[in-house]
Amino acid sequence: MELQFFCFKNQLEWGRKVEEHLEIPLALHEEREFEDGEHKTRSLENVRNRDVFVIESLYTDNQQTVNDKICRLLFFIGALKDASAKHVTAVIPYFAYARKDQKSKNRDPVTMKYMAKMLEAAGADSILSMDIHNLAAYQNAFRIPAENLEAQSLFAPYLAKHLAYQDIVVVAPDLGGIKRAEKLRVTLSHLMQKDIGIAVIDKKRSSGIVEGGSILSGDVKNKVAVMVDDILSTGKTLKLGVDALSIAGVSRILACVSHGILLEESKFLIHDERIEKIIITDTIHSPFLDQLLITKKIQILDSSLLFARAMKRMQAGESIIDLMENFSQVKE
Repeated sequence: MELQFFCFKNQLEWGRKVEEHLEIPLALHEEREFEDGEHKTRSLENVRNRDVFVIESLYTDNQQTVNDKICRLLFFIGALKDASAKHVTAVIPYFAYARKDQKSKNRDPVTMKYMAKMLEAAGADSILSMDIHNLAAYQNAFRIPAENLEAQSLFAPYLAKHLAYQDIVVVAPDLGGIKRAEKLRVTLSHLMQKDIGIAVIDKKRSSGIVEGGSILSGDVKNKVAVMVDDILSTGKTLKLGVDALSIAGVSRILACVSHGILLEESKFLIHDERIEKIIITDTIHSPFLDQLLITKKIQILDSSLLFARAMKRMQAGESIIDLMENFSQVKE
């Protein structure tokens, strides 16, 4: 049975890219706003016994808050199941509330778990996202299949092209980011046909305060440092890393970040001459992004092809792992 997919209007530009890759037209739906702030979303096409994908990236933009988007997504999933959709997959390029995946203080909420419960209760049969903050917590929170794509499949070909013949070291901004950095290092080493090093920066966070700022391990002196992280929000973690790398004597600094939330307070990074380039994906369109693009320090990589292929594979019952292992080798 052919894949059927919907995309909320605030995500429509990205959804059109997915449509082009899939060569399947977006399914029609209605989004209606009421005077009292309530809303309704319904399919305008038959979904009975269909495999349906719903695209919505969960972040605050100029029109809707992240909580507005969550509510709309949950209600639409429920409506699709009530309309007898056979299987509904929530495609969430940026998954909100995933950073709080454990109790760090007494009586803390574990919002990753609550998000999973709400999506399951609404009727979602599977989830597709990219670079979840804590992959183990994400997979353990759901009782339904929860697939995770990796932005390193996009970063590695870009870096291999633009940093050819350079002496590179991949840098994890903290101990929690070692696995992500190692995956990028391995893929980049394979593409560039040479061994690439890895370094780790000391960082601690408590009550929103970021501390640290030294190289825990790895040789970075006179090398091109590529910091890799999942989220760029306030820029505090990136600045800490830049400070440490500069002191350690790197020659150049680039940053690869999967999700560019880019709050207004992060704009100071654009004026930091030590940072040559900040490379992000298009899972989020920050309200400040258009201003930042003028500086040409931000480079956006298109993730729509990666998601389109993952959607096709999920609908056909094929391996997402194989997609991850081979995607960076594909020349489009």
